[in-house]
Amino acid sequence: MQGLLIAGTSHCGKSTLAQRVGAALGWRVTSTDKMGRHPGRPWPSIPAPVEEYYEALTDETIYWFLRVHHTNMWPLLVREIAAQVTAGGGFVFEGSALRPESIATLNHKGVAAVCLYADQAFLAERMRQESGYASKDDRQKLLIDKFIARSLRDSTESVEAARAHGIPIVDVADAGALEETAEQLVARASG
Repeated sequence: MQGLLIAGTSHCGKSTLAQRVGAALGWRVTSTDKMGRHPGRPWPSIPAPVEEYYEALTDETIYWFLRVHHTNMWPLLVREIAAQVTAGGGFVFEGSALRPESIATLNHKGVAAVCLYADQAFLAERMRQESGYASKDDRQKLLIDKFIARSLRDSTESVEAARAHGIPIVDVADAGALEETAEQLVARASG
């Protein structure tokens, strides 16, 4: 194994796993968020365009725009993955724009993939804690709720796609699952 792709929705532990594996192996770590950001978390502060985005659009439209963003990002991600493979030395690439159905189309030997998820209640609570939801006003809570709805739908569809394409799925709500997965991936890459 010379590379690892980590898929999953917001707040499911992609960055944590990427950093663990990357540090253990001395591999480069890249996030798709740094390559092109879709309106993301409406916290800690909310830029006016992000605020307007979540207030003005329906949940269905917000999710549609997310998927369009992922589709538009895919050619760039394909080029970046190919560049990482060519550069050698090992890499970890993580981000929600790494859709399992798209990953399944890649043809790079030595590049593994994993999809992270957790049940909806776990993910929603994680996002509420991270956002400081309890201390927000009603308007801010509405924006956060829309982000959570988008992320939960994304998680469900990512897991379904990962199952359909045989990409391993890790339940991050299991306290030891992320650590065990990191250890297994490091052992596989080192072996």
